[in-house]
Amino acid sequence: MKFIVSASSLLKHLQQISGVINANTVLPILEDFLFDIEDKKLNILATDLETVMRVQMEVESKTNGKVCIPAKILIDSLKNIPDQPLTFNIDKNYTVEITSDNGKYKVMGENPDNFPKEPVPDDTNSFKMSSTALLSAVNNTLFAVSNDDLRPAMTGVFFELSKDAAQFVATDAHRLVRYKRTDVKCPKNESFIVPKKPLNLLRNVLPDNEDELNISYNSNHLFVTHGSTQLICRLIDARFPDYKVVIPTDNPYRLVVNKNDFQNALRRVSVFSNKSTNQVVLSISGSELQLAAQDVDFSFEGNERMNCQYDGEDLQIAFNAKFLIEMLNAADTDEIKIELSTPTKAGIIKPTEQGVGEDLLMLVMPLMLNN
Repeated sequence: MKFIVSASSLLKHLQQISGVINANTVLPILEDFLFDIEDKKLNILATDLETVMRVQMEVESKTNGKVCIPAKILIDSLKNIPDQPLTFNIDKNYTVEITSDNGKYKVMGENPDNFPKEPVPDDTNSFKMSSTALLSAVNNTLFAVSNDDLRPAMTGVFFELSKDAAQFVATDAHRLVRYKRTDVKCPKNESFIVPKKPLNLLRNVLPDNEDELNISYNSNHLFVTHGSTQLICRLIDARFPDYKVVIPTDNPYRLVVNKNDFQNALRRVSVFSNKSTNQVVLSISGSELQLAAQDVDFSFEGNERMNCQYDGEDLQIAFNAKFLIEMLNAADTDEIKIELSTPTKAGIIKPTEQGVGEDLLMLVMPLMLNN
């Protein structure tokens, strides 16, 4: 088997999917890329058994064939080879010989028959959404996903599909994010949980534009296709908590603040907070918001005040500053609105303006006030 390919183009395609490969794998073959040539098209696959990514590119080749090539050494060598055509020669013992203008490099490949088979899209339902819409959904929810393996349902993003919208929900029991797109129509009402890793990989490869993605799913897998790139991942087999009961329906007090000013104040004040709780106390009265943090063990203390618009009774409520800062990153507006009721009830954070067809709602649980 022999083929000729551009060095920079091959490197670019390999880097798109190399994130799938884990550093310490159970099976040595999982450290390889599978190269599969058919009709002058090279399909490259990488997998960690849970997630599969494939890219396709044009090559010069007269024959079809397959081989597994160790990923790390291939990428490391391509990074240092200037752009030029490379000739790959693979013999029947899977020895891979790479020839460039001035050099010859040899790598021991592996038998492609040992490479795990990719899941087949049987019995799937599919819908379409723009690349930028899926990117927004991932960026707005992924930070709130739990890392607690004892609660597997919370370690992914909950996709809730209906005929007139798609909702994406993530929670770690301390905060919750619900992002809704009304410009996505799905064939039927269904829901499933997508793990964090494949969503992170999509975030790195999808363009932030209106390209159409084809998304299909069955009871076990999700398939996302963009042009010649495809991602397949196993869904989390667990039941997502009933998040709707957590969202307070009656939060009568409204606080509107400048997002950047509030975020910077939180960053400055939280330096003086207790490192295990990151607690910052918000005291709101009239048009003034006071932020206070202290770490009693070290006698640290930080206070700031800033202007705000507030409609409600005077209130003192404490939150984890780190959570607030991350949630404010997701709100893409100059000002944000926080809906509150009592010091023990969750606060709801929303951008003051939302894009067309978008609806972002973030919820954060308060901390106990240390009086």
